[in-house]
This record gives sequence, C-alpha cells and structure tokens, in this order.
Amino acid sequence: MASTVNGTALPGEAAPREAAPSVAALALPEFETLAIEVLDGAIAVLRVNRPERMNSQTVTMFHEFGAAALALRDSGLRALVLTGAGTRAFCAGFDLDEIDVITRMGVREFLAFQETATGGIQAIRHLPFPVLAAVHGPATGGGLALALAADIRYAAPTAKFSAAFVRVGLSIGELGTSFNLVRLIGPGRAAEIGYTGRLVGAEEAARIGLANRVVPSESLLAETLATARLIAANSPGGVRLSKRAIQRNLEITSYAAALELENRGQALLTRTEDMPEALAAFKEKRPAVFTGR
Repeated sequence: MASTVNGTALPGEAAPREAAPSVAALALPEFETLAIEVLDGAIAVLRVNRPERMNSQTVTMFHEFGAAALALRDSGLRALVLTGAGTRAFCAGFDLDEIDVITRMGVREFLAFQETATGGIQAIRHLPFPVLAAVHGPATGGGLALALAADIRYAAPTAKFSAAFVRVGLSIGELGTSFNLVRLIGPGRAAEIGYTGRLVGAEEAARIGLANRVVPSESLLAETLATARLIAANSPGGVRLSKRAIQRNLEITSYAAALELENRGQALLTRTEDMPEALAAFKEKRPAVFTGR
C-alpha cells in the first residue's frame, strides 16, 4: 500500500488509486458573515468570516448557516471542513455588541429567532456528508455549539471550549448543546462544564473526548483536510449511511424534542432579571449579581 502525506504519494511509491469525485456546480448565495471555498477532491471549507470580531455570531450569521447548508446539501461534496477565519478564534459565541437586537424582541419573536438559529446549526449537523471542525482559539457559547455540530473535531493547542451560557444568564440548553455535549462526553462532565461555564483547554478536550486530537497550530487546517481527503476517498454512499447510522443511534430520545425544550427555556430566560444584569455587568467590567428573579 502506498504511503501518502496529505494525499500525495511519497517518493518512489505509486500513487493510491481512488475514484475522482465530482461536485455539481454550486450556486452559492452571497454571504456577509461566512465564506465557502470548494477544493479539489469534492471537499469544501466553510469559514466563519468575522475575524475582526473573533468570528462572533450575529442574527445574520444564523440565517446564513441555514442558507449555506442548503446550498451544500445536494452538491456532491464528500466532506466539509468548518473553521474560523484568521488566527485568533474559531468562533467566540454571539457578538454582545449586537445583543440589543435580541433583548428588544418579544417572546414570540425571540422564539422565532431561536428556531432560526437552532435550525442553522442543525442543518450543518445534518449535512449528509461528514463535517470536520478545525478549532483554534475560543470556541465558546454558540461557537461550542457550532463545533459540536461537526462529526470530528481537531483542536490546535490554542483551542478553548466553553459552554459560557450561564455567564450571561442563559442555560446550556442552547443550539443543541445540551443534547450533543452529553452524548459526546457524558452527563457528569457535561454538567460540570455547563454549570461552571469554565474554559476547557485543548489537551483536556482531547482527553475527555470533546476533541478527537490536538494538532499543531501551523498544520491544523492541513491535517484536517488530510482526514477529509481520506474520507472522500471512501464510498460516498457508505460514508453517508455511516454518518446517518451514527447520528440516528445517538437519538435514543428525540433531538427535535430536545430543541423544542431548549428554545422555550431560552425564550423564558430572556424575560428574567439575570440576563440584563449579566450583560450590564459584562459591559461595566464587574461581577454580575444574579438573583434568580
């Protein structure tokens, strides 16, 4: 068997035989917050593209997650790599400079937004081909939820994961996090991470199964793409059905029901005193005083 590095045969050895995957011509919409690059071998890279804001999420971005997934779903891709633009962050959660947009919403309007947001993350998770996340820097709050939507996560030494929702007066019941995290690392670890909102470094993430492995920063994308190419070299039908089997077998209870419960919980939590207090404390650079009212 030929040895390869990033899909290239080593000197003196024959190149591996593999089918030449093809990708249908993609009609991609214009994106404001995301960027998609289609590579050879039926692989694409989806970048969260707000590096000046640590790739933080916005209302527009959640709409664009859904639009991107719809555009890619039937494209003929065999693997998608998900990462953040620039070197600072994978995705630092929701941009708090835009939080006023959410706090001005009524409950029904917020619930509609929440369903759009969860729908965008869910659409990426349910893409029929494998999604691999290359995580560098913070993957916090909604950024953690985005990383959890991937089937495989490689982490640079700079990676930091956090279910930071409790620090802004919300719960871990956000964007599918309570569903995916529990199934990935178990309820005990998920509870500790979710209740404290603490940072989980790359080495710990790999040790507990939150990340598949730690990869040097300078080769993070290359190694993630190398794995994507290994996947793309396999039977597309077999890979797709393998993904479907893995995901469906995780759903002993209904994923849709979990999202319904999360969405309503978040809608109610935005009506409490603790969320505006947390946001005010963040802006004033002081500890928040939570009352539970």
